[in-house]
Amino acid sequence: MDLRDGFALEDPAVVIPWTITVAELRSLFGSHLREVTRGYFTVSCTSLGGLQHELGFHFMPRDGDRLNELEFFRRAYPNQAESFEEFQRHFEAAFGRPDWTEQRSGAFPAYAWNVPGAQIVHYVIDRFGPEEHLHIERRAQ
Repeated sequence: MDLRDGFALEDPAVVIPWTITVAELRSLFGSHLREVTRGYFTVSCTSLGGLQHELGFHFMPRDGDRLNELEFFRRAYPNQAESFEEFQRHFEAAFGRPDWTEQRSGAFPAYAWNVPGAQIVHYVIDRFGPEEHLHIERRAQ
């Protein structure tokens, strides 16, 4: 998947361009879009070959209120290891093997991909218990 222009979802079947505004995002998802805080929205969706997840949209004022980052997560994590492995499997199928891997002291390694238009990171931190992080951040071209 080419991330230079944006990110494609399977359900709903839409492409989210990096140039999208908050108003356009609201129009695209309607009542399915949840506003968490100013500049941060979430939606339930499917992408990357059938991966069901929540998707967070981060808009940054310094970028003219344009989309800057996508955050992948689940509403619940009954099995942290299964979640981590499923996300990793789908991301590797879409973007190939990570460019960087680090084995950390915890149970989960950290991964990063540098792809045209974006950087992807996937790791778990211990913050009041394990917390999975998976982000796609737009990079200047």
